[in-house]
Amino acid sequence: MQIKEPSRTAVVIEDDDDVRDLLHTVLTGSGFLVHTAPAGLAGVEMVRRLMPDVVTLDVGLPDIDGFEVAERIRRFSTTFIVMLTARAAPSDEKRGFEAGADRYLRKPFRPAELRRHIQDGMAAAGV
Repeated sequence: MQIKEPSRTAVVIEDDDDVRDLLHTVLTGSGFLVHTAPAGLAGVEMVRRLMPDVVTLDVGLPDIDGFEVAERIRRFSTTFIVMLTARAAPSDEKRGFEAGADRYLRKPFRPAELRRHIQDGMAAAGV
């Protein structure tokens, strides 16, 4: 029996080790080949190199914030971006969408909720 390799790629840009590991597990379980970056600049370069189908993006990163990361990614990619953040203010959500996020989810999130947003968003985009 041959094991099928994942055909979709995801990049997780998250500085918290536990959250990054959880996202890796959730996305791997959803059939993605997952790459992770603990900071914004490394994440932008990873997205540029890999051209993933999905990016999950924290807002509070140690070097540049997630809003700047999303803006930089949007300069060269149409990848599906899900911002995952503890920032709950409506102004932050608005700023996330203006920066290029396709979805904005607040932490803590349920893995099933993340999977649903990714599946729905990718289906709507025809991916």
